[in-house]
Amino acid sequence: MPRRRPRWHHRPSVQAALAWLAASYIRLVHRTGRWELRYDPATARLIRDRRPFIGAFWHGRMLMIEAAWRGVLGELGVADPLQPYVVSSDHRDGRMMARATRRFGLETVFGSTRHRGIGLLRAARRVLEQGQIAVFTPDGPRGPRMRVKPGVVRLAMSTGVPIVPITFAASNQRLLASWDRFALALPFARGVLAFGAPLEFGRDADPEAGRRLLEQRLNELTVEVDRALGLTPIEPAA
Repeated sequence: MPRRRPRWHHRPSVQAALAWLAASYIRLVHRTGRWELRYDPATARLIRDRRPFIGAFWHGRMLMIEAAWRGVLGELGVADPLQPYVVSSDHRDGRMMARATRRFGLETVFGSTRHRGIGLLRAARRVLEQGQIAVFTPDGPRGPRMRVKPGVVRLAMSTGVPIVPITFAASNQRLLASWDRFALALPFARGVLAFGAPLEFGRDADPEAGRRLLEQRLNELTVEVDRALGLTPIEPAA
């Protein structure tokens, strides 16, 4: 049988161009917008003290997370922060996003999503054991929307590091018709970038109770920033 040609958007040159466009768009949105930064004092101490943690944000709210990180570092005056590593599935889309985020100083580690995401968790564990920051979308890569999968809480329990909820909202944005209702912030928007209070889970914690707590806190933080801008909050998947 003849070999199937790769789709045009899977070609390395096209992927590189898309990564450049994504990074350029994020810069445009951040520089033209008016952004309010909110962070919990305990989270500020984690960042200042260079303590490892797990950053958790919904898949649909990933666009401005790097801008939130740069903003909080600047406001706290942290000149030598820990390195955040985005934990991503090892597929073409994940690698394209890795190229885009690398332009902002965010590194990516890859893992398989098979077998309940064990590969992703192993990759994240290596990051945390090296004393850095692991960044997750706990409802990714395919949902259900705004529902936490249990692995991230089990990782926090076994490593002893806290989980920090992170989110954003923009007054001028479009919600895409995707499973995650991706929030595409538009230029010249008012916005809120928010870091919630860290959640600590001991080794003897109930994983399901921890999963529900993280889901609740991340949804509450997202509702808070939406309502601050007069937006209708997005409902989690049923």
